Amino acid sequence: MTDARAMLGWHHVYSGKVRDLYEHPQHPALMLVVASDRVSAFDHVLEPGIPGKGALLTQLTRWWFSRLSVPNHLASGDDLPAVPAELADRAMLVRRLDMLPIECVVRGYLTGSGWAEYQASGTVCGIPLPTGLRDGDRLPEPLYTPAFKAPLGEHDENITFERSVELVGLDRATQLRDASLAIFATASAIAAERGVLLADTKFEFGTDPTTGVLTLADEVLTSDSSRYWDASLYAAGGPNRMDSFDKQIVRDWLAAHWNKTGEPPALPPEIVERTAARYRELIDRLCS
Repeated sequence: MTDARAMLGWHHVYSGKVRDLYEHPQHPALMLVVASDRVSAFDHVLEPGIPGKGALLTQLTRWWFSRLSVPNHLASGDDLPAVPAELADRAMLVRRLDMLPIECVVRGYLTGSGWAEYQASGTVCGIPLPTGLRDGDRLPEPLYTPAFKAPLGEHDENITFERSVELVGLDRATQLRDASLAIFATASAIAAERGVLLADTKFEFGTDPTTGVLTLADEVLTSDSSRYWDASLYAAGGPNRMDSFDKQIVRDWLAAHWNKTGEPPALPPEIVERTAARYRELIDRLCS
């Protein structure tokens, strides 16, 4: 990771599994969000990273921001601080927000942890679904299934809409749900035009500290925060119908080669390259 702590006045304040945050003492209302090439799975940061991943995630987030008619946290205007040149392709200069403790998950298809719960109880995050659904089936309508954002190092907790009301109030919880479903519908239509299915995704929102306006933040509709499938393969059926444009290759390899105890093994070069190729292919599909 390139260290920007002493570059152009930026100071490192936080690192997550994938992103690093920086602040500038002369611009307290702004932050620099830098996407690294780190890759995580099963709550572990893996070695090695995926070359070029940070730049691809940033490119895709910016592309989606430009196509969604909702307030977002990208900074604009005059007298903005310079972004270090070596970080420019994977950095976003953003306005500081009061972040809300809700991860806004929208599911258009039954898969992943939702499929596991459905097999056990016929529900997804406690919401009853029709019987007879298969892994990968399209849901009757997209489901909003919020989660409580846990402290660093802990698992996020799936919660009910009623619990989200307790956390942020009825008006704000309703705003989060309605905005998430509306963005998902818009993004699904845009992706479908390009032969890609948006299976599920998660959004994060904050509020402008001055106006209180709900604002879309962090990464948006990337291959790290979403599942995308090839529409033609899905329509054809078969074992590859849910082939994802994301790090599912990494998850599958780890599941076959690691029992989830101790430190995970290093990723083989071919797994790294195949994963990088899937990230690049999604960019080509959506942004061309």
